[in-house]
Amino acid sequence: MSETPQDAGGSPLVRNILLVLAGIYIVISAIFLVQAFSRIDDLGRKQEALMKKIDDSNTQNRASIDALAQKMGVTHQDLSKRTAALQRQEKEIASRVAAGEEETKQQLGAVSGEVTGVKTDVGKVKDDVTATQSDLAATKSKLDHAIGDLNRESELIATTHDELEILKHKGDRNYFEFTLIKGKDTTHVATVGLQLKKVDPKKSQFTLYVMADDKRIEKKDKTINEPLQFYTGRDHNLFEVVVNTVDKNKVTGYLVTPKTVTVGLQERTN
Repeated sequence: MSETPQDAGGSPLVRNILLVLAGIYIVISAIFLVQAFSRIDDLGRKQEALMKKIDDSNTQNRASIDALAQKMGVTHQDLSKRTAALQRQEKEIASRVAAGEEETKQQLGAVSGEVTGVKTDVGKVKDDVTATQSDLAATKSKLDHAIGDLNRESELIATTHDELEILKHKGDRNYFEFTLIKGKDTTHVATVGLQLKKVDPKKSQFTLYVMADDKRIEKKDKTINEPLQFYTGRDHNLFEVVVNTVDKNKVTGYLVTPKTVTVGLQERTN
């Protein structure tokens, strides 16, 4: 059987299809190029129009500036110089303001430090006051009533000078401190006289005389912080003597009188 030879390009149908596709591609590319060039032309015209508007606007601005300069009696060059000068002044003012703000911040920082120091001092004072109040509360808790040698309950008894100061500040009675020395004459305290006759430091005992209303009352072998009570005066007031310390030849303590006995401390030795 004989064979019919075929062309290298394939059948006529395939060639026709490829030619049609190539033609379509060429047409579409041409259309795309035409549209692209058209858009480029439009953009160029719009850019030219925009530049023209900008030029016109600049021209108008220059004209306005020139007109304003003519009204002010200055040239455009002078106006430019003044504008530049104003800009420099603005920068200088901004720099000064910035420097002033920095200085103000430093001053505020210094003031803040001083305020902090004051707050610290106030805190310390508050702590001291709190500690003092605690000490006073502790001291008050130590104060107590006692039965005097006349079997009468006395006022609060102070065993130290600090406790006595607290009693003085209460203000309900008069308190007079004294020191009696053995062998010396009568010591006058308020409206009475006191004289120390005997001292026994080992037993913390003592004997003293109380001179009141022209009478001498002996308080024999008494101990420290024991209220020594006696009546005196026209109104028969109750007085108390409390001795807090007993030494070899002297004792110290205080005299308590009612508030109605308005006398000062008249401590002297005859």
